[in-house]
Amino acid sequence: MVAAKEVIQVRELTRIFKVGSEDVRALKGISFDIHEGEFVSIMGTSGSGKSTLLNILGCLDKPTSGEYIINGIAVSSLSRNELSIIRNRQIGFIFQNYNLLARTSALENVELPLLYNNTISAKERRERALAALEAVQLTDRIHHTPSQLSGGQQQRVAIARALVNEPVILLADEATGNLDTRTSYEIMTLLQDFHSKGKTIIFVTHEPDIAEFTTRTIKLRDGNIILDKEIFQQSAAEALASYKPEQEH
Repeated sequence: MVAAKEVIQVRELTRIFKVGSEDVRALKGISFDIHEGEFVSIMGTSGSGKSTLLNILGCLDKPTSGEYIINGIAVSSLSRNELSIIRNRQIGFIFQNYNLLARTSALENVELPLLYNNTISAKERRERALAALEAVQLTDRIHHTPSQLSGGQQQRVAIARALVNEPVILLADEATGNLDTRTSYEIMTLLQDFHSKGKTIIFVTHEPDIAEFTTRTIKLRDGNIILDKEIFQQSAAEALASYKPEQEH
């Protein structure tokens, strides 16, 4: 059996911020690999370094030292323009607040990342956006604006937008943070479905019950990795089927 390729390689990564005259070490030399087809949750309390790590993995920030390689490309040596191309072509972002354009239809929101890719025609852009919305089961809402959609529907649009460029990884930041339990389970069922089709997903969360729907957990504390282990993946579809509203806190 051929081993899955390493999509992400992190080597001795540090990130130091200047706060006044002090150096704050947000990441203290962490290392890990993520292979194609993994579903990894990254956990940690506020101040653990998980937001800093997420920004580096998403090519929104560079490490102070160490190496970050995504899909064979070493990020440290890239210019800002090259980094933006990596963000657009290699990474699909899913945010807690959805980050959709307010006066723009679901379809146009999903088309947005493709506008920055001049190799794609308007016809192909439309077709790919429709296919992505079909994948998240939202074909009946393509002309709705965000204000006409529920939170769960808005997050589905955001997932479709993240998928439309066929990225190497999906990077989700507290993607269920604004959703109630039932809707969270629906979103995790959807992500598990994409994972079963071979997608590589990194899911930042502070919720242990949501992390149980992934296949591996990396836990940070004070800029260090304190846990990195494979876990038995719970089924989000089963959790959804057995969910009763009185379980809401």
